[in-house]
Amino acid sequence: MKKRNTFRTVMYYVGKHKLMFTLSILLALASSLSALYVPVIFGSAIDMVKEQNREGLGHSLLLIVLVVVLTALMQWLMALINNKITYEVTRDLRNDIFNKLQKLPFNYLDTHPTGDLVSRMVTDVDTFADGLLLGFTQAFTGIVTIVGTLIYMWTLSRITTVVVVFVTPLSLFLARYIAKNTHDMFIKQSVTKGEQTAIIDEMIGNEKVVKSFGYEERAIERFDDVNERLSKVSLKALFFSSIVNPGTRFVNAICYALVALVGAYRVIGGYITIGNLSTLLAYATQYTKPFNEISGVVTELQNAFACASRAFELLYEDNESDLEIGDNVRYEGMVSGDISVSKVDFSYVPDKPLIEDFNIDVAKGERIAIVGPTGCGKTTLINLLMRFYDVKGGHITVDGEDITSLSRQRHRSRFGMVLQDTWIKNGTVLDNIRIGNKNATREECIKAAMECHADSFIRRLPEGYDTVLSEDGSDLSVGQKQLLCISRVMLALPPILILDEATSSIDTRTELKIQEAFHKLMKGRTSFIVAHRLSTIMDADKIIVMKDGHIIELGTHEELLAKGGFYSELFKSQFMG
Repeated sequence: MKKRNTFRTVMYYVGKHKLMFTLSILLALASSLSALYVPVIFGSAIDMVKEQNREGLGHSLLLIVLVVVLTALMQWLMALINNKITYEVTRDLRNDIFNKLQKLPFNYLDTHPTGDLVSRMVTDVDTFADGLLLGFTQAFTGIVTIVGTLIYMWTLSRITTVVVVFVTPLSLFLARYIAKNTHDMFIKQSVTKGEQTAIIDEMIGNEKVVKSFGYEERAIERFDDVNERLSKVSLKALFFSSIVNPGTRFVNAICYALVALVGAYRVIGGYITIGNLSTLLAYATQYTKPFNEISGVVTELQNAFACASRAFELLYEDNESDLEIGDNVRYEGMVSGDISVSKVDFSYVPDKPLIEDFNIDVAKGERIAIVGPTGCGKTTLINLLMRFYDVKGGHITVDGEDITSLSRQRHRSRFGMVLQDTWIKNGTVLDNIRIGNKNATREECIKAAMECHADSFIRRLPEGYDTVLSEDGSDLSVGQKQLLCISRVMLALPPILILDEATSSIDTRTELKIQEAFHKLMKGRTSFIVAHRLSTIMDADKIIVMKDGHIIELGTHEELLAKGGFYSELFKSQFMG
């Protein structure tokens, strides 16, 4: 993302807080000018010491105390406002990114590592917030201090001011040159951090597989490689950016020496007083201080903008094409469940076709089983039915209505789905069951759990239905998690049902009981069942046998056995050795 667009986006978020932003600028202006007034009073006090004006000296010292206290108070208020702006911008940005994640198409989520997305939303936004806070704190006060100092110095000694202005461009040129060349380095650093987070997320989430296959050494090698690259790119970025501060300090030291030298000659010539020289030297220090501070945070600012550009890239990604994005109202029309898949073509990669000229008609209340070897397109067909992906050609209709004529959320509200991969959110057991129907009562949730035989294991949990489950349900077995997911569907009672290996992790005895519950649930409802266990689909109204994205056989269990084709061989391999 270009730096210009990044800056515009930053200002868009900051612009939401115009009142506080304006107040911060006014406080920066007032506090900087009051701080610059202190050297003037000091210079006057020094001259009063020389003149032995004790009364005037006392007034000057009292005025210094008042101005310093007032300046400190304004700086404290400015810091509070800057913190509020920064963290509200961070909050808004994270909200927008999270909302954006809900609207991104599945192909984007499938092709980007989870850890990298987490890194953009958490680490990159945090780094951006730190840099933004430093920018607010240093930039405004620094600019006002520089301009104010020049004005004050001009009133005291124009020659000295010209000397300072002549030396200043050296410091600006040095800081700009290094900052420009370190931005790309910080982009690389941020990208590598995302890669590292992705590996950590991958390994922690699959630690059992890592250990069971003895993958530890290779996992360490992969992490060491990324960690080493991160170390090198970070060191390189920090090294070049750290040159800014000592470089500008060197230029500023020259500036201070020149002011002292010119000022001394001006005192000897009687053009200015010793107090004026003291004021000029104080201003020379104050004038160079903002350059030192700004150059000192150049590293943070460059890093912040690099991280901000990665976070903003998510916001500018194309949304999932839809008619009513954000409309979460459930489908209110009557759904019979007649489904037609006509001449459908689809591929994840353009030059690698997967499903071609796929046709199937499903009548209301039919139970359709989908079987076939791994990679034949079973789950892809479910993805198309649910509009996780859109077809490349052909049409899919429900009750004669093309599924693209409704928003994705309204379309999906007509389906209930149980996947092989379970998802348990952090919350109570009741919270997890209520995902199927957020308005369900406790009694309705318990009834749904009893129907799918989850009630017995739930009651054995420490707090029963009020037991708080950890993230991803790590304190439950795979089978128990799957039973909870089935309970959600039992609670939702959708018009159309999809079971994608829904009982793959459940023991045979419990599976037989759940099949009875499914039979009740599927009665009168159109159902799609993806299964490798052929025992679970023997009573289906139609069995679709797929291979390489095509239907190679279609019929009932008895009809397909009688044909003696692919399904028959598959059945014999499972039940007859």
